[in-house]
Amino acid sequence: MILYEIAEKTRQRVLELKNKRSLSVIKEEAFRLPKGKFLFEKNLSVDEVSFICEVKKASPSKGIIAEDFPYLEIARDYEAAGAAAISVLTEPYWFLGAAHYLTEISEAVNIPVLRKDFTVDEYQIYEAKIIGASAVLLICALLDTDTLREYIKIADSLGLSALVEAHDEEEVHSALDAGARIIGVNNRNLKTFEVNMQTCVNLRKLVPENIIFVAESGIKTREDILALGKIDAVLIGETLMRSADIKVELNALKGIKK
Repeated sequence: MILYEIAEKTRQRVLELKNKRSLSVIKEEAFRLPKGKFLFEKNLSVDEVSFICEVKKASPSKGIIAEDFPYLEIARDYEAAGAAAISVLTEPYWFLGAAHYLTEISEAVNIPVLRKDFTVDEYQIYEAKIIGASAVLLICALLDTDTLREYIKIADSLGLSALVEAHDEEEVHSALDAGARIIGVNNRNLKTFEVNMQTCVNLRKLVPENIIFVAESGIKTREDILALGKIDAVLIGETLMRSADIKVELNALKGIKK
């Protein structure tokens, strides 16, 4: 399964990073920085649906999405168009991401940035803080409940928000048991990469109103968003990345006609 291939490759990547800079060194460096203010979840805690707009060059399911990849321009366009936050892929092999994309974007915009990667080691959370992230992604399919709880506590200690991603009932319960304050339900099955928009609708009822609920994957139109029911935010990547005019596209997704 591709998810576990990505996870295994990520473990190798983290091991290489640890050989260059140890966990103790990177941990100390992270805690020397000012503690974050949980801006990611604050920006999603508004009355209307918030938009987390994604910067990514490629994906396993779609291949190369952006041959030309002016990531700073894209990020600035997202901010100007009213995005609540930006998601940046840092996984280098399947998504062609890089840590420096996130660092440069976080310095170029004034909205929070989510590190979109496959977190399999606490090292990556400390690294996320150092490279400029305001939030990290934790995927339930890769982490058991105890590990999720531990990683959320690490993120909290750094002032980082944690977007905990689930795909089925068991994973939603795991996220809740771990103390997740933001739960993202992925309409894409990360084991098969098939998309079912009903996944969010079915799982929404399991998530209490006080938990921020994020819908992820497969969202292309305003009608898709309305069909999801009561949600707090959507994470959208490919639709915006392929758009000729990000502001016009985002306004259409918001239901604004201009």
